[in-house]
Amino acid sequence: MVLPKGLARFNRVVTNRINKYVVNWAPGFGMIVHKGRKSGREYRTPLNVFRTDDGFVVALTYGPDTDWVKNVLAAESCTVVTRRRNYRVRSPELVHDESRRAMPTPVRHFLGLLNVHDFLLLKRE
Repeated sequence: MVLPKGLARFNRVVTNRINKYVVNWAPGFGMIVHKGRKSGREYRTPLNVFRTDDGFVVALTYGPDTDWVKNVLAAESCTVVTRRRNYRVRSPELVHDESRRAMPTPVRHFLGLLNVHDFLLLKRE
C-alpha cells in the first residue's frame, strides 16, 4: 500500500511548506531540486533522504509514478539538498526491495507498516 493521493495533495500544499525549513538541519530530511519534464521549471520537493555509501536513497511512499520521480528519471540527474549542503546526483535507479535493506533500521520497520517497497537510488557525482 502506498500512501493515498489525497494525502500527497495535502502534503504538497501544507506539509511541504513547513518541511522546506527543516531540510537544512534535520537528519533524514532533504530536498530534491529537479526540472519539470515538459515545463523545464525548477521544482523543490522536500522529503526524507538517507545517505548510502555512494549517494542517497529515497523511499517512494507515494509510489514510483509521482511527477517528481518521473522528472528525475527523465533528466537522469537532480540536486539533493541536505544538512546545508548541495549534492549533485546522477543515475537515478528505481528499486523494488521487499526487505528495504537500504534504509536505516527504524525507518525500515516503519516503511514495513506502510507496505512501502519502492525506492529511488541516487549516486553522488
